[in-house]
Amino acid sequence: MSVTDHEGSHGSGHDSVIDEAVLRRIADSWPRRATIRTDMDRIAEPEEYDHALPDYPVRLLPFAEHPLFLAASPEQRQQVLTMAWLVYNERVVAAEERVANPTFAMVIRGDFPGAEGVHLKRAVQQTHVDEVWHTYMHMIAMQRTREVRQVTGEPEYPHTVIYRRLLEAEARTTESWERDLLKLVWTTVSEVSVNAYLELLSRDETVQPLHALVPRLHARDESAHSSVVVEVAKALYVHMNAEQRRVFVDALPKALNAFVAQDFAVWPGVLRAAGFERADEIVADCRAQAGNNLLVRDFSGVRRIVREMELDDLVDFDFGAE
Repeated sequence: MSVTDHEGSHGSGHDSVIDEAVLRRIADSWPRRATIRTDMDRIAEPEEYDHALPDYPVRLLPFAEHPLFLAASPEQRQQVLTMAWLVYNERVVAAEERVANPTFAMVIRGDFPGAEGVHLKRAVQQTHVDEVWHTYMHMIAMQRTREVRQVTGEPEYPHTVIYRRLLEAEARTTESWERDLLKLVWTTVSEVSVNAYLELLSRDETVQPLHALVPRLHARDESAHSSVVVEVAKALYVHMNAEQRRVFVDALPKALNAFVAQDFAVWPGVLRAAGFERADEIVADCRAQAGNNLLVRDFSGVRRIVREMELDDLVDFDFGAE
Protein backbone atom coordinates (compact mmCIF):
# COMPACT_ATOMS: atom_id res chain seq x y z
CA MET A 1 0.00 0.00 0.00
CA SER A 2 1.21 3.49 -0.74
CA VAL A 3 1.03 4.54 2.91
CA THR A 4 4.42 2.86 3.10
CA ASP A 5 5.71 5.07 0.32
CA HIS A 6 4.27 8.34 1.62
CA GLU A 7 7.29 9.94 3.24
CA GLY A 8 7.16 12.38 6.13
CA SER A 9 7.68 12.87 9.81
CA HIS A 10 5.90 10.45 12.09
CA GLY A 11 4.90 13.38 14.27
CA SER A 12 5.04 13.46 18.02
CA GLY A 13 2.73 12.60 20.87
CA HIS A 14 -0.19 10.16 20.92
CA ASP A 15 2.23 7.27 20.35
CA SER A 16 0.26 4.63 22.25
CA VAL A 17 2.28 1.49 22.93
CA ILE A 18 0.60 -1.73 21.84
CA ASP A 19 0.01 -4.47 24.39
CA GLU A 20 1.73 -7.57 23.04
CA ALA A 21 0.47 -9.60 26.01
CA VAL A 22 -3.15 -8.87 25.04
CA LEU A 23 -2.54 -9.96 21.46
CA ARG A 24 -0.74 -13.12 22.52
CA ARG A 25 -3.48 -14.04 25.00
CA ILE A 26 -6.20 -13.52 22.39
CA ALA A 27 -4.31 -15.50 19.75
CA ASP A 28 -3.58 -18.37 22.16
CA SER A 29 -7.22 -18.61 23.25
CA TRP A 30 -8.66 -18.71 19.73
CA PRO A 31 -8.83 -22.53 19.36
CA ARG A 32 -10.97 -22.72 22.53
CA ARG A 33 -13.27 -19.71 22.10
CA ALA A 34 -13.87 -19.17 18.36
CA THR A 35 -17.41 -20.04 17.29
CA ILE A 36 -16.09 -21.66 14.11
CA ARG A 37 -14.40 -24.20 16.39
CA THR A 38 -17.18 -24.62 18.97
CA ASP A 39 -20.61 -23.91 17.50
CA MET A 40 -20.67 -25.01 13.87
CA ASP A 41 -23.35 -27.63 14.59
CA ARG A 42 -25.72 -25.03 16.04
CA ILE A 43 -25.77 -23.25 12.68
CA ALA A 44 -25.92 -26.42 10.57
CA GLU A 45 -28.82 -27.86 12.61
CA PRO A 46 -30.76 -24.88 14.03
CA GLU A 47 -33.87 -25.02 16.17
CA GLU A 48 -37.29 -25.53 14.58
CA TYR A 49 -38.68 -22.50 12.77
CA ASP A 50 -41.72 -21.01 14.50
CA HIS A 51 -43.97 -19.47 11.84
CA ALA A 52 -45.84 -17.48 14.49
CA LEU A 53 -42.75 -15.56 15.59
CA PRO A 54 -41.61 -12.49 13.63
CA ASP A 55 -38.29 -12.53 11.79
CA TYR A 56 -37.27 -9.09 13.08
CA PRO A 57 -38.36 -6.85 15.98
CA VAL A 58 -40.99 -4.40 14.80
CA ARG A 59 -39.68 -1.84 17.32
CA LEU A 60 -36.52 -1.43 15.22
CA LEU A 61 -38.38 -0.32 12.10
CA PRO A 62 -38.13 3.46 11.68
CA PHE A 63 -41.78 3.49 10.57
CA ALA A 64 -43.12 1.10 13.23
CA GLU A 65 -45.65 3.68 14.46
CA HIS A 66 -46.51 5.20 11.09
CA PRO A 67 -50.29 5.11 10.45
CA LEU A 68 -49.88 3.66 6.96
CA PHE A 69 -47.76 0.81 8.29
CA LEU A 70 -50.15 0.12 11.15
CA ALA A 71 -53.08 0.11 8.72
CA ALA A 72 -51.50 -2.55 6.50
CA SER A 73 -52.54 -6.18 6.58
CA PRO A 74 -50.75 -8.61 8.93
CA GLU A 75 -49.33 -10.36 5.86
CA GLN A 76 -47.80 -7.14 4.55
CA ARG A 77 -46.27 -6.31 7.91
CA GLN A 78 -44.85 -9.83 8.14
CA GLN A 79 -43.29 -9.45 4.70
CA VAL A 80 -41.66 -6.21 5.81
CA LEU A 81 -40.26 -7.85 8.95
CA THR A 82 -38.91 -10.78 6.94
CA MET A 83 -37.12 -8.46 4.52
CA ALA A 84 -35.94 -6.29 7.45
CA TRP A 85 -34.20 -9.38 8.85
CA LEU A 86 -32.57 -9.97 5.47
CA VAL A 87 -31.49 -6.31 5.35
CA TYR A 88 -30.04 -6.64 8.86
CA ASN A 89 -27.87 -9.52 7.67
CA GLU A 90 -26.90 -7.74 4.45
CA ARG A 91 -25.56 -4.91 6.57
CA VAL A 92 -23.42 -7.31 8.61
CA VAL A 93 -22.11 -9.09 5.53
CA ALA A 94 -21.21 -5.80 3.84
CA ALA A 95 -19.24 -4.67 6.89
CA GLU A 96 -17.33 -7.96 6.89
CA GLU A 97 -16.83 -8.66 3.19
CA ARG A 98 -16.55 -5.17 1.70
CA VAL A 99 -14.83 -3.36 4.56
CA ALA A 100 -13.14 -5.50 7.23
CA ASN A 101 -11.77 -8.48 5.32
CA PRO A 102 -10.01 -6.47 2.58
CA THR A 103 -8.37 -4.40 5.32
CA PHE A 104 -7.29 -7.43 7.31
CA ALA A 105 -5.74 -8.84 4.15
CA MET A 106 -3.72 -5.63 3.74
CA VAL A 107 -2.55 -5.78 7.36
CA ILE A 108 -1.51 -9.43 7.04
CA ARG A 109 0.38 -8.72 3.79
CA GLY A 110 2.32 -5.98 5.56
CA ASP A 111 0.90 -3.16 3.44
CA PHE A 112 0.73 -0.96 6.55
CA PRO A 113 4.02 -0.27 8.34
CA GLY A 114 3.89 -1.29 11.98
CA ALA A 115 2.08 -4.61 11.56
CA GLU A 116 5.13 -6.84 11.67
CA GLY A 117 4.67 -8.41 15.12
CA VAL A 118 4.05 -12.15 15.10
CA HIS A 119 1.30 -12.03 17.72
CA LEU A 120 -0.40 -9.16 15.93
CA LYS A 121 -0.37 -11.07 12.65
CA ARG A 122 -1.65 -14.24 14.33
CA ALA A 123 -4.52 -12.37 15.93
CA VAL A 124 -5.43 -10.53 12.73
CA GLN A 125 -5.33 -13.74 10.67
CA GLN A 126 -7.60 -15.45 13.20
CA THR A 127 -9.95 -12.47 13.07
CA HIS A 128 -9.98 -12.71 9.28
CA VAL A 129 -10.94 -16.40 9.48
CA ASP A 130 -13.68 -15.59 11.99
CA GLU A 131 -15.15 -12.92 9.74
CA VAL A 132 -15.41 -15.29 6.78
CA TRP A 133 -17.20 -17.74 9.09
CA HIS A 134 -19.55 -14.98 10.28
CA THR A 135 -20.47 -14.19 6.70
CA TYR A 136 -21.27 -17.87 6.22
CA MET A 137 -23.44 -17.94 9.37
CA HIS A 138 -25.47 -14.96 8.22
CA MET A 139 -25.72 -16.36 4.69
CA ILE A 140 -27.12 -19.66 6.01
CA ALA A 141 -29.62 -17.81 8.21
CA MET A 142 -30.79 -15.72 5.25
CA GLN A 143 -31.10 -18.76 3.00
CA ARG A 144 -33.21 -20.57 5.59
CA THR A 145 -35.52 -17.57 5.98
CA ARG A 146 -36.02 -17.26 2.24
CA GLU A 147 -36.89 -20.96 2.01
CA VAL A 148 -39.24 -21.12 5.00
CA ARG A 149 -41.02 -17.85 4.27
CA GLN A 150 -41.01 -18.55 0.51
CA VAL A 151 -39.66 -15.08 -0.20
CA THR A 152 -40.47 -13.90 -3.72
CA GLY A 153 -40.31 -10.47 -5.28
CA GLU A 154 -37.45 -9.40 -3.02
CA PRO A 155 -36.11 -5.98 -4.07
CA GLU A 156 -32.54 -5.34 -5.12
CA TYR A 157 -31.06 -3.80 -2.02
CA PRO A 158 -28.75 -0.80 -2.40
CA HIS A 159 -25.25 -0.90 -0.95
CA THR A 160 -25.52 -0.52 2.81
CA VAL A 161 -25.07 2.92 4.31
CA ILE A 162 -21.73 1.87 5.84
CA TYR A 163 -20.25 0.89 2.50
CA ARG A 164 -21.89 3.74 0.54
CA ARG A 165 -20.33 6.32 2.80
CA LEU A 166 -16.92 4.65 2.54
CA LEU A 167 -17.17 4.83 -1.25
CA GLU A 168 -18.25 8.47 -1.04
CA ALA A 169 -15.29 9.30 1.23
CA GLU A 170 -12.88 7.47 -1.08
CA ALA A 171 -14.27 9.35 -4.09
CA ARG A 172 -13.25 12.64 -2.47
CA THR A 173 -9.59 11.58 -2.25
CA THR A 174 -6.83 11.74 -4.83
CA GLU A 175 -4.20 9.51 -3.21
CA SER A 176 -4.27 5.72 -2.83
CA TRP A 177 -2.75 5.96 0.66
CA GLU A 178 -5.75 8.05 1.75
CA ARG A 179 -8.17 5.44 0.46
CA ASP A 180 -6.30 2.70 2.29
CA LEU A 181 -6.38 4.70 5.51
CA LEU A 182 -10.13 5.23 5.10
CA LYS A 183 -10.58 1.46 4.79
CA LEU A 184 -8.52 1.02 7.94
CA VAL A 185 -10.63 3.55 9.87
CA TRP A 186 -13.94 2.12 8.63
CA THR A 187 -12.74 -1.36 9.64
CA THR A 188 -11.59 -0.19 13.05
CA VAL A 189 -14.89 1.56 13.77
CA SER A 190 -16.94 -1.39 12.47
CA GLU A 191 -15.06 -3.94 14.53
CA VAL A 192 -15.26 -2.02 17.81
CA SER A 193 -18.92 -1.06 17.22
CA VAL A 194 -20.43 -4.18 15.68
CA ASN A 195 -21.45 -5.70 19.02
CA ALA A 196 -23.80 -2.76 19.59
CA TYR A 197 -25.45 -3.64 16.26
CA LEU A 198 -25.55 -7.37 16.96
CA GLU A 199 -27.07 -6.80 20.39
CA LEU A 200 -30.12 -5.24 18.75
CA LEU A 201 -31.19 -8.87 18.18
CA SER A 202 -28.82 -11.12 20.13
CA ARG A 203 -30.88 -11.07 23.33
CA ASP A 204 -34.31 -10.64 21.75
CA GLU A 205 -36.67 -13.48 22.77
CA THR A 206 -39.56 -12.26 20.59
CA VAL A 207 -38.02 -13.27 17.25
CA GLN A 208 -37.08 -16.57 15.65
CA PRO A 209 -34.53 -18.35 17.90
CA LEU A 210 -32.00 -18.60 15.05
CA HIS A 211 -32.32 -14.86 14.43
CA ALA A 212 -31.10 -14.18 17.95
CA LEU A 213 -28.59 -17.04 18.00
CA VAL A 214 -26.60 -15.94 14.95
CA PRO A 215 -25.97 -12.38 16.24
CA ARG A 216 -25.23 -13.77 19.72
CA LEU A 217 -22.57 -16.19 18.45
CA HIS A 218 -21.15 -13.49 16.20
CA ALA A 219 -20.98 -11.04 19.10
CA ARG A 220 -19.02 -13.51 21.22
CA ASP A 221 -16.17 -13.51 18.69
CA GLU A 222 -16.34 -9.76 18.24
CA SER A 223 -15.56 -9.18 21.90
CA ALA A 224 -12.06 -10.46 21.15
CA HIS A 225 -11.88 -8.73 17.77
CA SER A 226 -12.49 -5.36 19.38
CA SER A 227 -9.35 -5.73 21.48
CA VAL A 228 -7.35 -6.90 18.45
CA VAL A 229 -8.26 -3.93 16.25
CA VAL A 230 -7.56 -1.46 19.05
CA GLU A 231 -4.02 -2.83 19.30
CA VAL A 232 -3.68 -2.86 15.49
CA ALA A 233 -4.78 0.77 15.28
CA LYS A 234 -2.22 1.72 17.94
CA ALA A 235 0.56 -0.16 16.15
CA LEU A 236 -0.16 1.44 12.79
CA TYR A 237 -0.81 4.96 14.09
CA VAL A 238 2.67 5.12 15.60
CA HIS A 239 4.15 4.71 12.12
CA MET A 240 2.00 7.33 10.42
CA ASN A 241 3.28 10.78 9.54
CA ALA A 242 1.40 13.95 10.51
CA GLU A 243 -0.75 14.05 7.37
CA GLN A 244 -1.71 10.39 7.66
CA ARG A 245 -2.62 10.88 11.31
CA ARG A 246 -4.82 13.82 10.38
CA VAL A 247 -6.69 11.69 7.83
CA PHE A 248 -7.08 8.89 10.38
CA VAL A 249 -8.43 11.19 13.08
CA ASP A 250 -10.74 13.14 10.74
CA ALA A 251 -12.21 9.91 9.39
CA LEU A 252 -13.13 8.41 12.78
CA PRO A 253 -16.35 10.41 13.31
CA LYS A 254 -17.31 10.00 9.64
CA ALA A 255 -17.01 6.23 9.91
CA LEU A 256 -18.89 6.17 13.20
CA ASN A 257 -21.72 8.26 11.76
CA ALA A 258 -21.94 5.80 8.86
CA PHE A 259 -21.99 2.79 11.17
CA VAL A 260 -24.75 3.98 13.50
CA ALA A 261 -27.00 5.56 10.84
CA GLN A 262 -30.51 4.43 10.06
CA ASP A 263 -30.35 3.35 6.41
CA PHE A 264 -33.35 5.11 4.91
CA ALA A 265 -32.31 4.26 1.34
CA VAL A 266 -33.22 0.60 1.74
CA TRP A 267 -36.77 0.99 3.07
CA PRO A 268 -38.73 2.28 0.03
CA GLY A 269 -37.86 -0.85 -1.93
CA VAL A 270 -38.76 -3.10 1.00
CA LEU A 271 -42.11 -1.41 1.51
CA ARG A 272 -42.96 -1.47 -2.20
CA ALA A 273 -42.08 -5.17 -2.40
CA ALA A 274 -44.55 -5.77 0.44
CA GLY A 275 -47.30 -3.93 -1.42
CA PHE A 276 -47.18 -0.47 0.18
CA GLU A 277 -48.22 2.02 -2.51
CA ARG A 278 -47.12 5.08 -0.52
CA ALA A 279 -43.69 3.74 0.43
CA ASP A 280 -41.82 6.95 -0.37
CA GLU A 281 -44.23 8.98 1.74
CA ILE A 282 -43.77 6.67 4.73
CA VAL A 283 -39.98 6.88 4.54
CA ALA A 284 -39.99 10.64 3.97
CA ASP A 285 -42.15 11.11 7.08
CA CYS A 286 -39.69 9.01 9.10
CA ARG A 287 -36.68 10.97 7.82
CA ALA A 288 -38.34 14.19 8.94
CA GLN A 289 -38.78 13.03 12.53
CA ALA A 290 -36.16 14.40 14.91
CA GLY A 291 -33.95 11.75 16.49
CA ASN A 292 -34.98 9.07 14.01
CA ASN A 293 -31.68 8.99 12.12
CA LEU A 294 -29.82 6.53 14.34
CA LEU A 295 -30.19 2.75 14.41
CA VAL A 296 -27.32 2.17 16.85
CA ARG A 297 -26.88 4.50 19.83
CA ASP A 298 -23.95 2.87 21.61
CA PHE A 299 -20.69 4.73 20.84
CA SER A 300 -18.61 3.05 23.55
CA GLY A 301 -16.35 1.13 21.15
CA VAL A 302 -15.03 4.22 19.40
CA ARG A 303 -14.89 6.11 22.70
CA ARG A 304 -12.55 3.35 23.92
CA ILE A 305 -10.24 3.78 20.90
CA VAL A 306 -10.16 7.53 21.31
CA ARG A 307 -9.17 7.19 24.95
CA GLU A 308 -6.61 4.43 24.51
CA MET A 309 -4.96 6.25 21.62
CA GLU A 310 -5.10 9.56 23.53
CA LEU A 311 -7.04 11.29 20.76
CA ASP A 312 -9.67 12.93 22.98
CA ASP A 313 -8.61 16.46 22.03
CA LEU A 314 -8.52 15.66 18.30
CA VAL A 315 -11.67 13.66 17.46
CA ASP A 316 -14.69 15.84 16.72
CA PHE A 317 -17.63 13.76 17.94
CA ASP A 318 -20.17 14.20 20.72
CA PHE A 319 -20.10 10.92 22.61
CA GLY A 320 -22.68 12.20 25.10
CA ALA A 321 -22.71 11.71 28.84
CA GLU A 322 -20.80 8.92 30.48
